[in-house]
Amino acid sequence: MSAEKRLAELGLELPPAPKPVGLYKPVVVVGNLAYVSGHGPLQSDGSLIKGRLGADMTLEQGQAAARQTGLAILATLRNSLGSLDRVTRVVKLLGLVRSTDEFDQQPAVINGCSQVFADIWGTDLGIGTRSALGTNSLPSGIAVEVEGIFEIQ
Repeated sequence: MSAEKRLAELGLELPPAPKPVGLYKPVVVVGNLAYVSGHGPLQSDGSLIKGRLGADMTLEQGQAAARQTGLAILATLRNSLGSLDRVTRVVKLLGLVRSTDEFDQQPAVINGCSQVFADIWGTDLGIGTRSALGTNSLPSGIAVEVEGIFEIQ
């Protein structure tokens, strides 16, 4: 099944593709790889999910923020490539989680993003390599930032 059909079947709503807020490109294609810049949890109304895991956000709220970040990445990929059907696999994700020093469940938070991609492309092609790190600060106080590398055709 195509990624676009799967997205519709799942009833997932993509936010508007975010515009760069600095001096960078949202996507750079090199050969058959699309490098996607860091994205935050952009919602359909243009607002961002903000907070700090371990302080004012629960694990479940962090996973929801990571899920929304995955949807924002999909919006950027579609906007840049014309269709999500051009994506053939997820290669690598790097997830950053704004968290307290005591919070140590960053991989579980980033699972929210990884699950979206697994739901779209399946576990063989939708799950790639990944790192999940904690940080004390992210732009605008967002809870999560994720960047990725995708194989395309």
